Amino acid sequence: MEVSRLIPASPEAVFAVLADPKGHVDIDASGMLLDAEGQPVERPGDRFLVHMDREAIGDVPLGKYDVEVVITDLVPNEEIAWTVEGQIRPHVRHVYGYRLEPAEGGTLVTSYYDWSQTSDEWRARVTFPVVPESALKSTLGILERTVRRRAAAAS
Repeated sequence: MEVSRLIPASPEAVFAVLADPKGHVDIDASGMLLDAEGQPVERPGDRFLVHMDREAIGDVPLGKYDVEVVITDLVPNEEIAWTVEGQIRPHVRHVYGYRLEPAEGGTLVTSYYDWSQTSDEWRARVTFPVVPESALKSTLGILERTVRRRAAAAS
């Protein structure tokens, strides 16, 4: 699943939010991300901790729990993707990401969500996509707002 939005900011400004663990919490439209701990990511394999609340979407009674976000792809100012590792094994193996393309008026940001590698065991437990397309679209709107606010705070 993919959705795109033109954000009137440079790829560097957008990427700064996406590489920051707290940025993920700031832009989350699902309501599941409560907080994050860790340094901004720089390369594939980097990790950070996210405090989650699955009750926000009400599909599985997991309550509050922690996951590690594991960066799978990272090209500064162009793309960032990750998977999530929790306490339950095997890991879900769904991938979230963003592609950034310079465009007239800013950056074309494409948010994507790929659950094609998810095992049948997980597909029996959870309905995919976990995050609906509407939440991906909303996240892009919140991303624009967050980039604008960070730029204003820096000036």
